[in-house]
Amino acid sequence: MTGVPRLELRGIQKRFSGVHALKGVSLDVHGGEVVALLGENGAGKSTLMKIVGGVEHPDAGDVLVDGTRVLVRDVQAAAALGIAFIHQELNVVDNLDVAGNILLGREPTRWGPLRLMDRAKMRATVRPYLEQLGLDVSADSPLTALSIAQQQLVEIAKALSLDAGVLIMDEPTSSLTIAETARLHQVVAGLRDRGVSIIYISHRLGEVQEIADRAVVLRDGANAGQLSRAELTHDNMVRLMVGRDLAVREPAQRAGASAEDYFRVDRMRTQRYPRHEVSFAVRKGEILGVAGLVGAGRSEMARAIFGVESPLSGGISIDGTPHRIVDAADAIGLGVFLVPEDRRAAGLVVEFSIRENVTLPALERYVVNGLVSTAQEREAADRICRALNVKAPSIETKTANLSGGNQQKVVLAKWLALDPKVLIVDEPTRGIDVGAKAEIYALLRGLADAGVAILMISSDMEEVLNQSDRIAVMHEGRITGILDRASATEERVMKLAVGRVDADAGGGRSNDEARR
Repeated sequence: MTGVPRLELRGIQKRFSGVHALKGVSLDVHGGEVVALLGENGAGKSTLMKIVGGVEHPDAGDVLVDGTRVLVRDVQAAAALGIAFIHQELNVVDNLDVAGNILLGREPTRWGPLRLMDRAKMRATVRPYLEQLGLDVSADSPLTALSIAQQQLVEIAKALSLDAGVLIMDEPTSSLTIAETARLHQVVAGLRDRGVSIIYISHRLGEVQEIADRAVVLRDGANAGQLSRAELTHDNMVRLMVGRDLAVREPAQRAGASAEDYFRVDRMRTQRYPRHEVSFAVRKGEILGVAGLVGAGRSEMARAIFGVESPLSGGISIDGTPHRIVDAADAIGLGVFLVPEDRRAAGLVVEFSIRENVTLPALERYVVNGLVSTAQEREAADRICRALNVKAPSIETKTANLSGGNQQKVVLAKWLALDPKVLIVDEPTRGIDVGAKAEIYALLRGLADAGVAILMISSDMEEVLNQSDRIAVMHEGRITGILDRASATEERVMKLAVGRVDADAGGGRSNDEARR
């Protein structure tokens, strides 16, 4: 494009505690243009955008808006310059409702000096943004009543309400379904047509090919190159991101998995769907994918199995022995572990170090003479983190300072240190780059090959189809069918996900019934 860029970054430098996060990065975006910002986790993408959004300050370099050098002191200064930021990690306020989150700090008031919030006007103001995104919730709904995907859409609605000239979208679809993603892409196209400049960060390379006008790629905190619209192929993007061709191995159907059911869930009813029972089984050495639309009850089922939420009925059995799980301690004692959907909120204590997070579930293992031995903790954490290739200056690094992919590896590390029998992973690669994804897929496949029964919940269709040995599909709290790998297609999964029964998939029946 020609003319003055809407936003331009020149030679941005940034260091954190001796880590050179940005090494003279430059980027520009014009009005009515979608520029994808690509790179592996830790490449510097989020840090660069936090500088644009006023969250961080550069050590050197310039930020220009419409050709004029500006100083973005804070978030308010960025907003005044017409810059809005949708963060990768949710930035919502749990104790407010939907309208309160969208209009936070900009609430309309009434009755003069009393400055009481005008609730009717707030509802009327936010309704068009909710409709634009297809978010079918009330403006008065509390945030705690919404799913992670719905909260993500509230965050997007907030950014849209600012009517910004520059919109930064950091992994905006990481929690969204295919339908919600398609709706958001329509919104992005409409904003581009209105002249809005959009910087779009995503690890879903198919999305980038669909909506980006060009891509700027970072690697190790520096510019690795850029790609025009015509050059936006999967191989080109991966090559610039990782500096090499990445071989993506799609696992073949393995003969090593047991043919017998090992981990069973029998007639479980959750609080979300009290009238619907869920029954299924996972074989030893198998990855059973669980697909479905947001709100299908997949995460609620996982939390009920793990004991975080009490099931209304039903139970589990392991290797033919029935068990009743009352709380997470029971599950951990049985070797049943959960990697939750929201790793920061439920999977980690982000203010703790890597060592503390890895050893936290079983501190009694590291007790010497009545006290927890830090030396033994270090030895165990260092061993498992090296095995998982956790990238950090040391195991004493605060977990909050790690990239998303490395945080996910730490969540996995704390359970792998306890030798799992059953591992439930909920959205295992949400917001994780293509290189880290390949590592996590290899890790999960290695665990399955070692005999672990794995239940993998995912909204990423490509992930479900490529990584699962079988796929169970849920709709409104029940399993509508179970597909073998050979017969699973995107069309069949989506048909089951919207509640249409597929006779060949055993729709609405348990595993035993489906096989008969």
